Amino acid sequence: MSNIFLIAKLDITESFRSRWFLLYMFVFTGLVITFIFSGVTDSRVLGFSGLTRLLLLFIQICVIIVPIFILVSTVRSINADRDTNLLEYILSFPISLAEYYFGKALGRIFVIFTPLVFALLLTLVTGVAKDIEIPWQILGFYTALLFSLSIVFLSFGFFISALIKNQEMGQGVAFLLWLVLLAFMDLALIGFLMKSSVREDIIFFIALINPIEVFRVAAISLFDPNLAVIGVASNFILTNFSTMGFVLYSIFYPIVLGVILLTAGYFIFSSKDLV
Repeated sequence: MSNIFLIAKLDITESFRSRWFLLYMFVFTGLVITFIFSGVTDSRVLGFSGLTRLLLLFIQICVIIVPIFILVSTVRSINADRDTNLLEYILSFPISLAEYYFGKALGRIFVIFTPLVFALLLTLVTGVAKDIEIPWQILGFYTALLFSLSIVFLSFGFFISALIKNQEMGQGVAFLLWLVLLAFMDLALIGFLMKSSVREDIIFFIALINPIEVFRVAAISLFDPNLAVIGVASNFILTNFSTMGFVLYSIFYPIVLGVILLTAGYFIFSSKDLV
């Protein structure tokens, strides 16, 4: 374990000095600061006000930009070390492939989750400073949802990085994956539902194995327990899950999927030529 933490520490130190991390931190911190000074916490729209409205806006943006930031930053993590011969140098020490691989993953999850936690803490400080009621339950669930989303897309990134050695090709595959999960799957499922005789519950099941869709619906359910905004799909969700049951599914399903992908990526990484 000491070697895993050593590799994680090295990755964290390197990431904190990189431009992508500064941009990543600036984006989320800037979003919260913009919302604060734009008067979002002082307005009321559709019954949402205060920190609840700020969190609603923040989470809607996170579902779009968090996955692509994570994919782009992690998909080249192993390949960059390979191209600069850093991987060969590190493995010349008494460090196993598993220690290197999972140490990199541990360090990277810390780096990608830190700006999100900082943004949520900034939201909390704003609520205390303005004497606004803090929705602790929603804040806690959003933190858990963001963590699970970070885990699964970090695992996607490492899986692609282990599968494809070329950095440019890996980033292209990562971007294509993001587009498919974010937009094309919704459009394809809607079109398929309209033009086929496949049962609706099968279509909804396919949609709910998409981590981004799961995150999106869970975020909505915290504000709208009846899920009226998503139409007939709400009947399928509420019939098979309770509102709290679906939120728990939305937290644990991406984590389990992420562990599977991360482990599969390790076996691919350890079975291929390292240089």
